[in-house]
Amino acid sequence: MVSAIARIHLLPRCCPLHDRRDASTSPNSALFLPLPPNICIGDWKRKGIFCPLFHSSRKTVRPSAASTAEMEGKEKEVQVQGVMKLLFVEMGVGYDQHGQDITVAAMRACKDAISSNSIPAFRRGSIPGVNSDQMKLHIKLGVPRSTQQSLDIERVKSVFPYGQILNVEVVDGGMICSSGVCLEALGDKNDDCYIVNAAVYVGY
Repeated sequence: MVSAIARIHLLPRCCPLHDRRDASTSPNSALFLPLPPNICIGDWKRKGIFCPLFHSSRKTVRPSAASTAEMEGKEKEVQVQGVMKLLFVEMGVGYDQHGQDITVAAMRACKDAISSNSIPAFRRGSIPGVNSDQMKLHIKLGVPRSTQQSLDIERVKSVFPYGQILNVEVVDGGMICSSGVCLEALGDKNDDCYIVNAAVYVGY
């Protein structure tokens, strides 16, 4: 049996022993209540009155991997818009089914991004004082990490007929999958098929 002073941290409001002192009281403060001589700690626990001690009621919220990636993406978007006035974004995908040349896949991805678009605004004076000479491009490529060192950036740049290329950003992406067949006559070393994703940011 315990007749000493019990140290109990703040209890839920539904509990009759909840500390109803001023709201400015620190959330980590303790409430000291005298226990009746005929009640032991075990009885209080069974009756749901006694609450285990805890260090703090405050929780540290850490950003998840998804939210961190989203924030990084927004930061890069702001960087792109900081160096040029962004008009639109073209997207494409490219493949190299035979030969295992990641640069070929990247060039096809860029061609896919720009081949189905027409940009008359730069030639018809839709934007006062701006023509194709003022066009700026930011190229972002999703490339399988194991092939990134083999990527020829200068060959990729040659795809674009006009526009000042500010940067070619390479990130982990794309895919390596099986083409289902290895054809030595087409330069195959294995049956790997390389896939690259491209995003072309256009502005001035």
